[in-house]
Amino acid sequence: MPGAGQEELRLRTEGGSIRLTGWRNAGRAALRVLAVWAVSTVTMAALALALPDFRIQAPDGESFTHTGRTAVLGAGAFGLLSALVWPWLVRALLLVPAVALGSLVFLLNGSLLWIALSAVPDSHSEAGPVTAVVVAAVMSVAASTTSTFLALRDPGAQGRRLRRMAGWRTTRAAPAPQAHTPGIVFLQLDGIGHDVLAEAIAGQSPVMPTVASLHAGSHRLTAWETDWSSQTGAVQLALLHGSNEDVPAFRWYEKETGEVIISNRPSSAAELQRRAVARTGDPGLLSHDGASRGNLFTGGAAQAALVLSVAARRGRGRRSRAGYFAYFSDPARASRTAASFTGEIVREIGQSLGARLRGERPRVARGGLYPFIRAFATVVQRDVVTAVVVGDILTGRTTVYADLVAYDEVAHHSGPYGRDTRQVLASLDRCVEVIARATAYAPRPYHLVLLSDHGQSHGETFESAFGHSLEQLVRTGAGRPVRRTRRRRESGAEARGVARAAFHRPEAPPEPPTPPGEEAGRGTAPVVLASGNLGLISFPDLPGRAGRGDVERRYPSLLPILRDHPGIGFVLVRDERHGPVVLGADGAEHRLGTGEIIGRDPLAPFGPRAAAAVRRTAAFPHAADLMVNSSVDPDTGEVHAFEEQIGSHGGLGGPQNRAFLLSPRTLSPPPSGTAGAEAVHRVLRRWQREAAAQPARHSDEPAPTRG
Repeated sequence: MPGAGQEELRLRTEGGSIRLTGWRNAGRAALRVLAVWAVSTVTMAALALALPDFRIQAPDGESFTHTGRTAVLGAGAFGLLSALVWPWLVRALLLVPAVALGSLVFLLNGSLLWIALSAVPDSHSEAGPVTAVVVAAVMSVAASTTSTFLALRDPGAQGRRLRRMAGWRTTRAAPAPQAHTPGIVFLQLDGIGHDVLAEAIAGQSPVMPTVASLHAGSHRLTAWETDWSSQTGAVQLALLHGSNEDVPAFRWYEKETGEVIISNRPSSAAELQRRAVARTGDPGLLSHDGASRGNLFTGGAAQAALVLSVAARRGRGRRSRAGYFAYFSDPARASRTAASFTGEIVREIGQSLGARLRGERPRVARGGLYPFIRAFATVVQRDVVTAVVVGDILTGRTTVYADLVAYDEVAHHSGPYGRDTRQVLASLDRCVEVIARATAYAPRPYHLVLLSDHGQSHGETFESAFGHSLEQLVRTGAGRPVRRTRRRRESGAEARGVARAAFHRPEAPPEPPTPPGEEAGRGTAPVVLASGNLGLISFPDLPGRAGRGDVERRYPSLLPILRDHPGIGFVLVRDERHGPVVLGADGAEHRLGTGEIIGRDPLAPFGPRAAAAVRRTAAFPHAADLMVNSSVDPDTGEVHAFEEQIGSHGGLGGPQNRAFLLSPRTLSPPPSGTAGAEAVHRVLRRWQREAAAQPARHSDEPAPTRG
């Protein structure tokens, strides 16, 4: 039968082609190994010539052949130990604090080099402890760089490189039913406002070329308006869990317990998540085969790594710090990250000194722990989260939500615009590139959605502009003595809480609501808290929500001082007759219950949605007795933060209230004029349903390459 003969010939031909392809792949792999080995050998020999404390020959000299043989065997033994032993060493250190692991990375790598040299027969190699660490780090980076360079020219090798980057979790295969529908990756670029992103992807040489290519092709850019509490705690809680009800700010005082809730504290994050789940009856956006990475909350994900609300938990899939150890399982990657961490600290010190010498204004203090927090956010957290997300993609996870906090942390201290933040934007663009590239090697297609939780508004701090803090102003109005040195509260940035959890440090003790020596409940001073340019004033000795009449009788000078201050835009208070009322300068009022306006509307400079946003917050049980929003410059959008931040968010005014969504055109567009994080949550849910209904196809996202 001719047909059967032709079929047999076809099968033989295909079988031969498969065998030939297999031999070619094996040959390419062997060549890559030899190339990496050669580079490692040359690197070791060069370091032996350059470093006086590192020798791979006897002091009296030996033949070039013997030295070369030692370098070849030593480099080979070091590479073999790094590939086989290193991952097990790192996994054995799973309970070690991340800060200690960062130090042990170099010590262990140096020890492996010493063992490798000792294993070479007839070797007279010598290396001091410090020198061994340096040599091991340089060799690891050289080998990794060579391997990466070769992988870029081999799609198969590139996929294997991404799997190594993601760590051991990617060895699991995706469940078969999931492979038939697209997954979704939600990548939150923390603090990047719509206008900042639009500028970063504009022009012939955009700051973020990968994001620009997405926008030019497969994606649409949409702006959305935040709630009054324009900060990650409130926004991300709603995005992941569908509700941010009763979250009035980044931190607030609860009278019934006498405690301060702070969004970036693990216990507070866990409590906020518990309340949201109880309110909605829904575990969250990520409850179906989801992964939460680098966030404040889990979103109901079974796989949660680097997540603050479960930072203290243990158990399978719940070790919030496990992602760090998977990432550091590659000694080259660990060495590069540690070197970049050190370089970022040096860069921050140089940039801070330069800003001071140039006399730049506005400016805030950038000393203390900040250089280390910045380096953690812009290097360690960024790289680890990116690697873990790549692992989720290669595993075929259905939904992934990850947060990169680098821009937000730097913008608080350097401002939303300028060279410092442009560098961070460029580095985040490279993360987007890696994640987009990984979708090409995933077992299922993926939609990549970029979004932000808020923007940032620039401006001089309230204290710098007016010579006193909000707390000092309130104490003056309340007839309390003004202390010369005010209490310094930790800045409202989530990177600090994430860093504390990563370094396995105990949770910071609750902030005392009243200054030392002043007890609540005995006619004490008001509690004054800040969330960017939003201030919260509570009166512990007035039960329940204090009314306007209560405040005026107890502190008759306070409301006039606040409402007429040039740095304050408006004050929200509960009026016993009219309900929630917004007070402005010169006796102006906006009665939110009836919409009646007396004098010039104090909410007018804050946009058409301000009244709705303030009205919603006024109904929260834990809204402060007085909610104070700074003034805003209508021309520049500048505000005055009540914290030490020249780039701030948390209240109303300026670009902080305009976040963005960059979504695939294959998904339905967000509704026009989307406002509020809960509304965005509904959009994300709709996209999940649309993806689940789509047939398998290629990913929307290209795998862009750089020249």
